[in-house]
Amino acid sequence: MWAELLPVGRGSASGGYRRYAWTAADGECRAWFEEQAKARALDYEVDRNGNQWAWLGDPAAGDAVVTGSHLDSVPDGGAFDGPLGVVSAFAALDELRGRGARFTRPLGIVNFGDEEGARFGLACVGSRLTAGTLTPDQAHRLTDGDGVTLPRAMEAAGYDPDALGPDPERLARIGAFVELHVEQGRALDLSGDRIGVASAIRPHGRWRFDFRGEANHAGTTRLADRRDPMLPYAETVLAARREAALAGAVATFGKIAVEPNGVNAVPSLVRGWLDSRAVDQESLDSVVGAVESAAREYAAAHGVDLDVVRESFTPVVEFDHVLRDELARILGTDTGLTVPVLGTGAGHDAGILSGSIPTAMLFVRNPTGVSHSPAEFAAEDDCVAGVRALADVLEGLACKEPARG
Repeated sequence: MWAELLPVGRGSASGGYRRYAWTAADGECRAWFEEQAKARALDYEVDRNGNQWAWLGDPAAGDAVVTGSHLDSVPDGGAFDGPLGVVSAFAALDELRGRGARFTRPLGIVNFGDEEGARFGLACVGSRLTAGTLTPDQAHRLTDGDGVTLPRAMEAAGYDPDALGPDPERLARIGAFVELHVEQGRALDLSGDRIGVASAIRPHGRWRFDFRGEANHAGTTRLADRRDPMLPYAETVLAARREAALAGAVATFGKIAVEPNGVNAVPSLVRGWLDSRAVDQESLDSVVGAVESAAREYAAAHGVDLDVVRESFTPVVEFDHVLRDELARILGTDTGLTVPVLGTGAGHDAGILSGSIPTAMLFVRNPTGVSHSPAEFAAEDDCVAGVRALADVLEGLACKEPARG
């Protein structure tokens, strides 16, 4: 399975992946998921928000156990973020069938659409729509860098954007969702453990800073006569790093758009996107507030106008304590694994769904600590350990009598 997915959407120059929502690469990933489901005689369906589901047993029976993740990527992302959770879900089912496990609850495997938000700028679109935290009107207004709206992109891929919307009936059938994910950090590598359980997702969000100045000739306009928006933007980038360090948080300007974007032109507009995350809400508010205050001061000093728009925000997510403790019990008591409980600054579909259903996460060791990069990595034996741990968890949750001896 892993080998089949590896070439899909991979750039020859960077070695990274560009599996953006509703593109050809995304379509190949979706076709792969459908093939895996049908090869295992699972019932396959696509919901109203474009999320893919594979079912063992009738989900209408309720109290289903679901696992999975996503298959899309950030620009030039790594191979493991998302796909590891989907591949491991199918592999865990294979493992359980090999054990002769008897399922007493429906089991589902899911691929949530557009988790990374690389194309339309909003993360977890599929799960947000399902949970009702993103409205159809808001989704219909999402636009990519080429001006293509989400509805147009969905239609081009053969899906119906008019069906988008909350899916409470589907969520009501799910008793637990467990997402396996490569760790995006080195906590497990430093502790020497292969597998971890998530405790919480730290609050995080994305803010767009629009610095509006005046286009002019780079060779003939005196420095004193310029209203150059690049200058306050550059100062704001440094301010973000400074404020994040003071608060023990993180703040990153990782995307920028410039108009008219000419080598010999003073820009008229510099648009930068801030991603910030912190251990708690107060720290996050402090960092973003300080960055915005500094940006306004720098903009005024250069005669530049500034607009700041919060494009997305996710408050702190505490995963369901009962489910989290049950995972720790299954892996610790039943299998003898040492399973540390870890917090994370990365957002996930499990976090979005946590307000509607019990959710939990398993992390697989990443020795590099690198993520959202072609250097992202997990060793094969750690991935296998992740599959076995996920199988143990699913067996403990969805099977009446454990099959292992």
